[in-house]
Amino acid sequence: MSDSPAARLQQLFEGHRLTPTQRRIAHSMVRRAGDVPFLSSVELAELAGVSQPSVTRFAVALGFDGYPALRKHLREVAPAESGAADKGGLNEYQQAVQAEIENLRHLAELLEDPAPVERAGRLLAASRPLPVLGLRAASSQARGFAYFAAKVHPDVRLLDEGGTMLADRVDAARRAGASALLCFALPRHPKEVVEALEYARSSGLTVVTVADSAFAPVAGHSDLLLPAAVGTGLAFDTACAPMLLGRVLLEAMCDALPEAQARLEEFDARAASRGLFAD
Repeated sequence: MSDSPAARLQQLFEGHRLTPTQRRIAHSMVRRAGDVPFLSSVELAELAGVSQPSVTRFAVALGFDGYPALRKHLREVAPAESGAADKGGLNEYQQAVQAEIENLRHLAELLEDPAPVERAGRLLAASRPLPVLGLRAASSQARGFAYFAAKVHPDVRLLDEGGTMLADRVDAARRAGASALLCFALPRHPKEVVEALEYARSSGLTVVTVADSAFAPVAGHSDLLLPAAVGTGLAFDTACAPMLLGRVLLEAMCDALPEAQARLEEFDARAASRGLFAD
């Protein structure tokens, strides 16, 4: 079982029926897991964009007398090196890299149970066509997955532009035989993504989502959610863990596609005959 701050928070929230506001607080806490034991209720409210009384009600919903009791619990279970501890003289850039290393370590711990990823791989392999959704910050993750997936999957459809035609493209994929949709959802989460997932599920598609947290706004609109934290130490979030999880999903999908190896060999032969690559 993972012993990272984010993993302990996930375990704390499991089994509780949280309101949308409370899920937002939980999501913010997971993203700043190392700092949360040292934040006041006002600071946590500002971080989550909610009111201070909402933080108090959230703590009570988790079974604590109030936020001070929740914070006391988090401080008791937090490792000595987390939160406000000494960073060993690292500058802000090094700290951002170290935070990403921790995110990757947490991802490795989650993958100790490969069953969810293997199930996702089978769902994606079986969907013909396979729509891959990612808007704004998540568009590069979706595009990268779609680029490689198209080498082994016969029909991959990238959905990386929002607007009124997004639902039309979901409809077209469903009519063509799609059974699943893969979504990459990263902060800040566009409303369009939430709406698109809700629409996709209502259309009969099984939604597999890679998100930055199990408490992301898309969680309630996903049939299978695979979390991979983003780094928040720089002006713009870093997404090494979601990218790697996308490659792991590709591997799982290839394992579920009997023709994957033959397709890769065929591509390599064509690329060689065309002199496609310099190396």
